[in-house]
Amino acid sequence: MPATKKILYVNRKAPHGTIYAQEALEVVLIGAAFDQDVSLAFLDDGVFQLAKRQETGEIGVKNFSQAFLALGDYEVTRLFVEKESLAERGLTVADLQDITYEDEHEDWAEKPSIRIVSRAAMADIMADQDVVLSF
Repeated sequence: MPATKKILYVNRKAPHGTIYAQEALEVVLIGAAFDQDVSLAFLDDGVFQLAKRQETGEIGVKNFSQAFLALGDYEVTRLFVEKESLAERGLTVADLQDITYEDEHEDWAEKPSIRIVSRAAMADIMADQDVVLSF
């Protein structure tokens, strides 16, 4: 059986105004359902995808932000957020959703999925992947 490839989905776009963010999430869920080693990166305006309290009623689009809370059920437990992108947009960790997963190796302890990393660390994470897909 071939080794599982590490796939990183890079999210650079704001959650609304284009289809990129929602399509990326759907592709991630499909990949994870097929037992791929999936992780996500959020940089540039992509950090807004994880923001709390997104209200989309007035712009007439579906609010898919709550779907990120289900990623742990698909064993997607690594969401890398670039620290500099947050700061450049006036956001902090407190502005992001509380996305967690249950670690089966530690008696189902609930752990955070979001990992804040520096721009340099993000470059290292990307270099360590077998496949990088950017949205």
